[in-house]
Amino acid sequence: MGASVVNALSIFCQVTVHRDGGVYMQEYSQGKKKSAVKKIDSSKLHGTIVCFEPDKEIFKEGVIFDFHRVANHMRQQAYLVRGLRISVIDARECPDKIDLADVFYFRDLGIDAPSQSFYFEGGLISLVKFNNQFQKPIHKNIFYIEKKVEGVESVEVALQYVDDISPRLLAFANNIYNSEGGTHMTGFKTALTRTINNYARKNTLVKDSEDNFTGDDVLEGLTAVVSVKLREIQFEGQTKAKLGSVEAQGAVATVFGEAFSSFMEENPDDARAIVQKSILALKARKAAKAAKDSVLRKGALEGMTLPGKLADCQSGTDAKDAEIFIVEGDSAGGTAKAGRDRRTQAVLPLRGKILNIERARLDRMLGSEQIKNLVVAMGTAIGDTFDITKLRYHKIIIATDADVDGAHIRTLILTLLYRYFKPLIEGGYVYIAQPPLYKVKRGKEVLYFYSDEEKIKALGKDVAVAQEGEDESEDGQPAEDLFDPKNKKSNKVHIQRYKGLGEMNAEELKETTMDPEKRILKQVSISDGFEADKVFDMLMGTDVPARKSFIQSNATKATIDI
Repeated sequence: MGASVVNALSIFCQVTVHRDGGVYMQEYSQGKKKSAVKKIDSSKLHGTIVCFEPDKEIFKEGVIFDFHRVANHMRQQAYLVRGLRISVIDARECPDKIDLADVFYFRDLGIDAPSQSFYFEGGLISLVKFNNQFQKPIHKNIFYIEKKVEGVESVEVALQYVDDISPRLLAFANNIYNSEGGTHMTGFKTALTRTINNYARKNTLVKDSEDNFTGDDVLEGLTAVVSVKLREIQFEGQTKAKLGSVEAQGAVATVFGEAFSSFMEENPDDARAIVQKSILALKARKAAKAAKDSVLRKGALEGMTLPGKLADCQSGTDAKDAEIFIVEGDSAGGTAKAGRDRRTQAVLPLRGKILNIERARLDRMLGSEQIKNLVVAMGTAIGDTFDITKLRYHKIIIATDADVDGAHIRTLILTLLYRYFKPLIEGGYVYIAQPPLYKVKRGKEVLYFYSDEEKIKALGKDVAVAQEGEDESEDGQPAEDLFDPKNKKSNKVHIQRYKGLGEMNAEELKETTMDPEKRILKQVSISDGFEADKVFDMLMGTDVPARKSFIQSNATKATIDI
């Protein structure tokens, strides 16, 4: 948000400016100024201090600032302005009163509080290196250009190819991240495709009879940052997710195209590696198209529009009311099929762990029976023929076992959906089921608990440490909100720990995991696409040392069943 929006949403907003030898201040409340600008002191410093407090009348549920999210944004800004130092300090837990009257830089207070500082001499080059820290570059030199042209204050581009199949593109306009790209990204892609095709033809790296590279071919494995600065800027929509300024397209295409052409001529080894990467992508694209066409053609000719193991909901059900449970194995699949509501709920059991698509191309993916079944069941197709309007279920529910293998399978499915079906996540169609961990029974009364903490809070520590699966005597009286204290027939509690969905009977699974009135679902969303890309690269990619380091650093946070 800009300053005007922050001002409008704040019950208190104070702006203090140090400039021209003086200190000037003005206060606002709910967007309205409380007084005119006034000089309050003299100063040799130069800069602006903004203090604000969110309006509780607007944010009735309160405002909690996420330090991690703020720090990530500030890191991004430090990359975009080469040589700028940014410090982020979280002083919310500071026990002492903070007096800002006599300081210009907050860090001068010397407060002992969580903080991070960012400074990158390399600018966008440093950002590309950061994005590729878990990847293997296929060429040594990082391309970089910054230039001013008529109508555009600055065009800045940095890129490097890595040994991967997914592109990582970041677009910025006036330091604002454009998640949907825009005219500057269009100009970049056009110039990139043209330049690589021209170089490959000129140096006979491809035959005259062979096809040109497409935009998708030259984007495979590319990490690139495109940043433009304009005096007069236009965005498509209030969120500023997409740049609409027409002049940016031509400026980026010209500046980048000329500079990248020179780069390839001056760095022939790098250029050949880039062209070879595009050649592999072209071959893979053709193989993937053949595999995809084969899958679709086979389904149409043999009457196998839907997978054989899919227990579909009743025909005629509106997609808005339909949901599909993706479960782990035939045992859980059989239980889920027996416990489902056939009118609206479909069940697709997967056999074991599916292919890790982070390391596989589309043609190999569609050779996997499990992935092929899932793609066909959802109905959207995949790749360039993906069509979200053909989605057959508006709730795609991943229901795996509550163990390490179940978590791994869930992660593999999420990787597939994130890389090839991201619009489903962005549209809010993907969910994770939360089956209970424990069934606790005393007499005729039954309760389910979804975590160890929940069970301990209700039963107490003595029962929590008892042997699972046996009748246990309680030393004390059970909590009144857990069991009826008037029930004197039994003082024994039976605790069953569920290790998998297949251990439940159909009625238990229906009551705890499938019944819309009683179940708990977690909706999958993307709050930070940049961070999500990095995590998927690290956890599911080919960089084993980086993954090992991550596991070792976070081992103490894991909950493991032994």
